[in-house]
Amino acid sequence: MTELAKSAKGPDAATATTAAAANNTAEPAPARITQWGEIRHRFMANKLAVVGLVLVTLLFIVAAAAPLIATHDPYAQNLANTLQEPSGDHWFGTDALGRDQFSRIIYGSRIAVIVGLASIFLACVIGCILGALSGYFGKAVDSVIMRIADIFFAFPLLIGAIVIILVMGRGVLPVIVSLAVFSWATVARLLRSSILSVREMDYVTAAKALGASTTRIITRHIMPNSIAAVMSYVSFSVGTAVVAEASLSFLGIGVSPEVPEWGNMISAGKDSLGVSDFLWVYPSSAIVLTVLGFVFVGDGLRDALDPKLR
Repeated sequence: MTELAKSAKGPDAATATTAAAANNTAEPAPARITQWGEIRHRFMANKLAVVGLVLVTLLFIVAAAAPLIATHDPYAQNLANTLQEPSGDHWFGTDALGRDQFSRIIYGSRIAVIVGLASIFLACVIGCILGALSGYFGKAVDSVIMRIADIFFAFPLLIGAIVIILVMGRGVLPVIVSLAVFSWATVARLLRSSILSVREMDYVTAAKALGASTTRIITRHIMPNSIAAVMSYVSFSVGTAVVAEASLSFLGIGVSPEVPEWGNMISAGKDSLGVSDFLWVYPSSAIVLTVLGFVFVGDGLRDALDPKLR
């Protein structure tokens, strides 16, 4: 009776049963990997990039938690305890005014983070705006903006920064402005070169045909597909800005000498070279680790964002 019932259902029922069984035993479809997921995977697969990310993260943590990490007041002077070698009380020793070196290095990370990020952010804002206008409109607009960029390229970074600081005066803000003013040209040229190729793509042509405004085309279609080269450059530039800021302070034209800043500390320790080397070794090491961190992150971003390596 059962066999008669099965045969009565016909071949269609048998086919449906077989298909259902096959679906139950089939493996689930693999999860779809998004573009940003692939970029993240490639970045995390780069060991040096991960090391750089750890160094940069530690720098941010130290800068944010400086009052909790520092063991002494970085401004407090103790003339009875000057040039003390590293010890349990003063981990990195004391300077010529008896100030704790470890605490001053910890607080110096704040200046490095503020100047490095703020100056490059300002440079990117200026460079992205001018680079986008230059690459999208071309012709006369491109010629004018690129000739202005060439003028800023002609000035060495430190020389140009010194001129602006002499006009504005010493301090963190003048250093940020001076570094940004002489860094935007590279960002503009990088973005311009990317936009020149992207603006000829079919989706940009379609957006124009649909009547999209110039602002929408630039911000929604061109910029997101042209910004990859700028992102990797930004990471490299933060390290460059940290070195430039320390160099200005070392030369005596950056932030005030009493401010806990790595360039100031190296400048104060240069007279003790070969005698009290701890005065310049520790702040120099802080600069080296900071720059390496941003360079490694920049390398990782460049490799992860490069479509030719995917």
